Amino acid sequence: MIHVIGGGLAGSEAAWQAAARGVPVTLHEMRPVRTTAVHRTDRLAELVCSNSFRGAALDNAVGLLKEEMRRLDSLVMRVADASRVPAGGALAVDRDRFAQGITGAIEREPRITVRRGEVPRLPDAPDSDSPDSGSPVIVATGPLTSESLAADLTAFVGREQLYFFDAISPIVEASTIDRSKVFRASRRGRGAPPGGLAGGTCGADPNEGDYLNCPMTEAEYTRFYAALMAAERAELHDFDRTPFFEGCLPIEVMAHRGLDTLRFGPMKPVGLTDPRTGRRPWAVVQLRQDDLAADHFSLVGFQTQLKWGEQKRVLRLIPGLEQAEFVRFGMLHRNTYINAPTVLLPTWQTRARADLFIAGQVSGVEGYVESAASGLIAGRNAAALALGETPRTLPRTTALGALAYYVSHADPRTYQPTNIAFGLIPPLEAPPRGRQARRQAIARRALDELEAWMNGDRTADRPEEDAAAAAAAP
Repeated sequence: MIHVIGGGLAGSEAAWQAAARGVPVTLHEMRPVRTTAVHRTDRLAELVCSNSFRGAALDNAVGLLKEEMRRLDSLVMRVADASRVPAGGALAVDRDRFAQGITGAIEREPRITVRRGEVPRLPDAPDSDSPDSGSPVIVATGPLTSESLAADLTAFVGREQLYFFDAISPIVEASTIDRSKVFRASRRGRGAPPGGLAGGTCGADPNEGDYLNCPMTEAEYTRFYAALMAAERAELHDFDRTPFFEGCLPIEVMAHRGLDTLRFGPMKPVGLTDPRTGRRPWAVVQLRQDDLAADHFSLVGFQTQLKWGEQKRVLRLIPGLEQAEFVRFGMLHRNTYINAPTVLLPTWQTRARADLFIAGQVSGVEGYVESAASGLIAGRNAAALALGETPRTLPRTTALGALAYYVSHADPRTYQPTNIAFGLIPPLEAPPRGRQARRQAIARRALDELEAWMNGDRTADRPEEDAAAAAAAP
């Protein structure tokens, strides 16, 4: 038996992977018994931030990560591919269909039991008298871990947890967008990749995909910027000193860095030409389709902490959104993660207790795909432990292995959550010329070594980490 605490992307993927290996799983999800400030439903794997899983091509690190996960029979990738909406070279999903797909698959799996209710503390260690003692446990409670469990987790890791603020972008009703003022285009004309394969959290990539574009003149941008700077933010109360995650800054925080910061960030017009003028706009706000029926569009990169009334006033200054009705306003929440290099092995086991795994955003990864990837490996390794086998690490030359290595080996003094990046993967000994060619060669090597690893080749495993895990095992 394995216990998975948390029914988000990481927890759902972990439960699926363990069950696929014949191990019974109890998946604990506190909603709807206890809800959060940002969730709307009781479905598993509900997406509360962006609906984008980012780029798909293999010369994109997250595209490589997704392909590795597909080859390991990832439930998250299977359902994401089945619920995708048009987004060109990115994988964006209908968030409702995605959550329904994950929930349905989990509930239909006979080896998985879903138990609703909060788990207020970590299950006992194997040497206790608890009935479930000795069952591997995966904590995948995400950035909104309940206060009681967060306190117990803090006591276990022996130090204060780290926090940062995360912000969510607004979503508008498609029928209220003035189509006479916007144009549909992909940046630099990019479209869906050949073959139809596609790949936030808030870090949506506005450089790819099919978007509605709201163009601005210099005067319109200056007016919008002034209103944004003067707008009233939501109160942060006792979290005032908590930092923002740099990869998901609210637009008003970016705006305070200078007049042109937004024009070189989420509102950059590079690669876009307004067909009505034949010229590049001064600035652009991009809208990405948020559901399969194209009823809703989200504002790309427009995560915000403005008060809701202020959001309506300021965002209606964007051309095409003057009469926009908001399905969801942007909002702010506290994100929680541990100082993983001091706590985790690259198997996603804790160093102090081999039967306990920590996966997902609470482990210090950033992004939907990265969270699910950590759950995938944690689930496989928890199953191995339950079956009396030794948990395995993946080759560092794979995106999965590189992410695990970063989480477990980064400098704990400067540790901050990260997305997967080619910079985390060891370089080639004799790389080809050209950035794209190098990345494609790295991707080919990664998939070849993943295939060997899947076929049982242990030469790419890290024996010292395996030994550490085995030594700590009950």
